[in-house]
Amino acid sequence: MKYEMVVGLETHVELSTKSKIFCSCPTDFGGEPNTHCCPVCTGEPGTLPILNKKVLEYAIKAGLATNCEISRSTHMDRKNYVYPDLPKAYQISQFDEPICKEGYIELDSGRRIGILRIHMEEDAGKLVHEGGYTYVDYNRGGVPLIEIVTKPDIRSIDEAREYLEKLQLILRHIGVSDCKMQEGSMRCDVNISIRPVGQTTFGTRCEIKNMNSLSFIEKALAYEFARQVDLVESGQAVEQETRRFDEVSGTTESMRGKEDAQDYRYFRDPDLPQIEVSEEIIERIKAGLPELPRQKQARYTTELGLPATESALIIKYKNIADYFEKAVAAGASPKNACNLIVTHIFRNFATEEEKEKFALPITPEMLAELIKLLDGGKITANIARDTLTKMLASGKPCTDFLTASDLASVDPAEVDRLCKEAIAANQKAVADFLAGKEIALKAVLGYVMKATRGKANAAEVEAKLISLIKG
Repeated sequence: MKYEMVVGLETHVELSTKSKIFCSCPTDFGGEPNTHCCPVCTGEPGTLPILNKKVLEYAIKAGLATNCEISRSTHMDRKNYVYPDLPKAYQISQFDEPICKEGYIELDSGRRIGILRIHMEEDAGKLVHEGGYTYVDYNRGGVPLIEIVTKPDIRSIDEAREYLEKLQLILRHIGVSDCKMQEGSMRCDVNISIRPVGQTTFGTRCEIKNMNSLSFIEKALAYEFARQVDLVESGQAVEQETRRFDEVSGTTESMRGKEDAQDYRYFRDPDLPQIEVSEEIIERIKAGLPELPRQKQARYTTELGLPATESALIIKYKNIADYFEKAVAAGASPKNACNLIVTHIFRNFATEEEKEKFALPITPEMLAELIKLLDGGKITANIARDTLTKMLASGKPCTDFLTASDLASVDPAEVDRLCKEAIAANQKAVADFLAGKEIALKAVLGYVMKATRGKANAAEVEAKLISLIKG
């Protein structure tokens, strides 16, 4: 029997506010343990929380960007559970009235992954296990989160990854979170069940907690799918439970029985008032939304003429997209700006984190000055790449490296003479080209480019060669 996976994701995203959700403590990542906390975020008796307005605005912004309905009236609830990283013994969250609901993210296939709800809540502290002891760091406690809960619409590992990548991209572009999974600012709980292909009812689901890597999520889904299939095929039942992923073995293991909502004894937080969201607030936030990644990529391909694959690479990182647009605004052609960024500048960044940060020693305007020389035929692509390498190493403008010889164009008559010479010297390549082997022309082109030390315009030389050969 064939089975399909049914997956729903609960993604916790730390918001990029300067202060925590209910107090004025900073949200900076890192720092000495227990230095970014106060009586409010550690839940000391007599303290009262005050909702950070920016958290509400960011939650609405995320909802609008993911096609959600925004609740006009909402409130905060207490989710009760006991754990060392939660000194109050309850988490302030939202239960029956989330700030956003009924949205979706569209995949490249056209399938929509439904978003059931987005709600606001506070993060818990962090347990640190060292030398047989467990320490508690409350710096993270009270950092504002939104939890984005999908419907059980995901049917494959590829769809799960694409959904998370698109969600990450949207939230970064609208500026509500850096979504750095390696720092815990984006974490995912994965709910998975299986059912025979064609069956409409759901199977028993298991939840895999606190996944902070896309590759780990893929491995956990693959293992858990196989585990549940094996159980069902051997006549055993899948138990509803919470599991954890072991990064070393690539397996999941049981943590505890799965909690239901009633286990948390949700009730309205008596210290926080009802939140009323006016139409004016929603319209103001909607008007302030930047161009979303999907819209940006469509514009890059239709208006700027970039290939779909290259435009996808540019928009994948917000800082790179911003840099590219500033270079184009400064006069660089979109095609050459994209080519130099994707094929040359990307080599300077080994990791995804480095690409996200995109810390370059040269400004977009400096890159544009180089590209304008290339666009105008003043320099060749080879000279542009060599000069860019020097610019990236020094942070200096292109004029510091380009000589009069670099900027001197090759005389058209000389190019014409060299083309005829190249044809005469490469008769076999010419014959192969005429026989349909288009790649053979590269040998003839290479002869001319070598003779001009790369200064000739390769596209013009190729066109000249074809004209002379086909006569």
